[in-house]
Amino acid sequence: MQDERKAGILSTAGSYIMWGLIPIYWKLISEVSAYEILANRVIWSFVFMIVLLVFMRKLTPLGKVLKEITVQPKKALALAAASVLVSINWFVFIWAVNNDHIIETSMGYYINPLMSVLLGVLVLKEALSKAQVFSFVLAACGVLIMTFSYGSFPWVSISLAVSFAFYGLAKKMIRMDAAVGLTIETAVVTPLAIIYLLFLSSNGALQLFSGSVQTDLLLMGGGVLTAVPLLLFGHGAQKIPLYLIGFLQYIAPTMTLLLGVFLYHEPFTSSQLLSFAFIWSALIVFTFAQLKGIQKKKAVV
Repeated sequence: MQDERKAGILSTAGSYIMWGLIPIYWKLISEVSAYEILANRVIWSFVFMIVLLVFMRKLTPLGKVLKEITVQPKKALALAAASVLVSINWFVFIWAVNNDHIIETSMGYYINPLMSVLLGVLVLKEALSKAQVFSFVLAACGVLIMTFSYGSFPWVSISLAVSFAFYGLAKKMIRMDAAVGLTIETAVVTPLAIIYLLFLSSNGALQLFSGSVQTDLLLMGGGVLTAVPLLLFGHGAQKIPLYLIGFLQYIAPTMTLLLGVFLYHEPFTSSQLLSFAFIWSALIVFTFAQLKGIQKKKAVV
């Protein structure tokens, strides 16, 4: 059990480390538009996932899910929603990274767990504890400080948090193997991605296969970069308790914040620091509230 737990921690932490380092990858192709990067990410993720499913011998589970969604419209709708939401999330993140808003992306993923709980309250009618309510108030203060210091609403942070929270909700409703799920999600938007690349090609604006082998490889490699951390997470998360996943999930936004400040030298003002201080305080309160809830459940059992 201990070895399995260690393997779970390593796999899950590895997935968050990879997600935390992704900005470096997208910066390598910052000359390519966010729309074309997204289209390539979708297409090559789909291609890679099909190859992987063949290798993992999971084409049968894929066929079963496809049969299910033909007779279950709600499941098909949830999958389509998940596909659109993850595409929005990917696009906002890519655009933000290549337009020097990396710090804002880190705030978005710090806020995400709180947004997921809020959705649980609004959609699934889950109850909030006093500590969780307090954590939301602290987080709201952080967002307001960021809004006033920027002079505009931090749409990058909120878009990332909201889209990923709704994506998580859609995934919770359909529950399926991570590899199969990602394959179907990318399949839904792959036709649109291909049409967009054909449109760029007809206008002579396509960067893919236009002379730079390095750019081609990086655009195609985005598919592998998308799938590998997701598969690591899917493998690791099954072996460790939920509270450990809760702690580990802050690895990615912390790394992203450090990259934005120290590697790409994005301005980090005192008002931003104050805003993050409120967000971090909210997460500390939120995390301890979760831990107490888990301890109470164990005591009851």
